[in-house]
Amino acid sequence: MKTVTKALLLASALFLGGCATSSNHANDPFEGFNRTMFDFNDTVDRVALKPAATAYQEVLPSFAQTAIGNFFGNLGDIWTMVNNFLQGNVENGLSDGMRVAFNSTIGFGGLLDIASEAGITKHKEDFGQTLGVWGVESGPYVVLPFFGPSTVRDTVALPVDIYGDVWTYSTPVDMRNTGILVRTIDMRASLLNATNLLEDAALDRYTFVRGTYLQRRESLIHNGEEPAAKPQADKAVSPQSDAAPILLPITDAVVGVDEAAVEPQLPETVENLANESVVLM
Repeated sequence: MKTVTKALLLASALFLGGCATSSNHANDPFEGFNRTMFDFNDTVDRVALKPAATAYQEVLPSFAQTAIGNFFGNLGDIWTMVNNFLQGNVENGLSDGMRVAFNSTIGFGGLLDIASEAGITKHKEDFGQTLGVWGVESGPYVVLPFFGPSTVRDTVALPVDIYGDVWTYSTPVDMRNTGILVRTIDMRASLLNATNLLEDAALDRYTFVRGTYLQRRESLIHNGEEPAAKPQADKAVSPQSDAAPILLPITDAVVGVDEAAVEPQLPETVENLANESVVLM
């Protein structure tokens, strides 16, 4: 897994070095390469991820799906806690630690989300956000193969996020790889309804995803508050249309009125990538 990740990042860097093309968006000088990767990720999703997620949702009982999501969410809270401390958010870091302690013990290893039931807020932090809090600029927008939308800053942070994921160190290797696959499919299944409703949208999905991703990342870095100097917004206008989609309040799922597309962080992931990386369209 680590070798594959390094190879993907290296290949992306090499492509980016020679694929700068003219773009109407200041933060997207690699639009030609990015659109190619966007189409590639879309194909992977249609051929493999979405069918697997649909079967997963139809076959596995809902309580089992919830338990799986809770388990990996609990593991993700550990890295979120570390990043909150690195960002100087001691209060949130302590809250994350309480979540892990509650869910790992009373919640039967994280299968139950007891912490949320007790009113302990769940956060979502990664090293890309930490770099942003430290003042590192996002750099150009980048679409990575398999990992989806990103920026140069988030791409640099991605290996750190991977090594910060405690599941990366689980053994044996077969169990670790199975867990990665299950977690990826579970993430995709949780977003099936949103993407199915809007998958036939007419506007250019690429520009929509770009605008929404950059807006969401900026919001996460500033904890939902307006930055002192607001960056130029991505109007997300389709080359075939002068109309721009209306962006709804940013959530873990990227959803718009006229169009929908969801891609992680990782990893979502995606977002969220998110702690986990997964291509969602």
